[in-house]
Amino acid sequence: MRVMQRAFLFMFVAVLPWLAAACGRPSTTASGGSRTAGPEAYVPGLGEMMSLQQMRHAKLWFAGQAENWDLAAYELDELGEGFDDVVKFHPTHKDSPVAPRDAIPRMVNEPLKELRAAVEKKDSAAFVRAYEAFTTACNSCHRATNFSFNAVQTPAANPYPNQVFAPARGRDKP
Repeated sequence: MRVMQRAFLFMFVAVLPWLAAACGRPSTTASGGSRTAGPEAYVPGLGEMMSLQQMRHAKLWFAGQAENWDLAAYELDELGEGFDDVVKFHPTHKDSPVAPRDAIPRMVNEPLKELRAAVEKKDSAAFVRAYEAFTTACNSCHRATNFSFNAVQTPAANPYPNQVFAPARGRDKP
């Protein structure tokens, strides 16, 4: 039985570096150092990040229309984080005369602040006005950065039929 255990241990040690490489993880030496450089950290492209922003823009609208202020606040936070990520990971863009790191804070931050105030007050009319101003700001930013071909609008139909936008009122209770 010991021979089998030793054979298994030998095979495991012999195959481990290959297995680690196949899984995308660097193998390590006995001292713990890496034999190979690890994979580069993945950074989504600007298009992928903005697609997520578009999704959040739509979800924010439906949350506000349903007066689900908790969900609206959540989507606003996500939008803010998304814009922070765009500025951090894509501060400039090859085709843009205005850098995203400059355009986003100047054009988007104030409309987001107004939206946040409407959501905190749970004011539906103020939400609609602030949402329209935010959408206009998005399109102004797109024009300033040479992306005017990518225009956003208030959603006409819900692309998320698998999400409930109405407030939870009673759903969370057993």
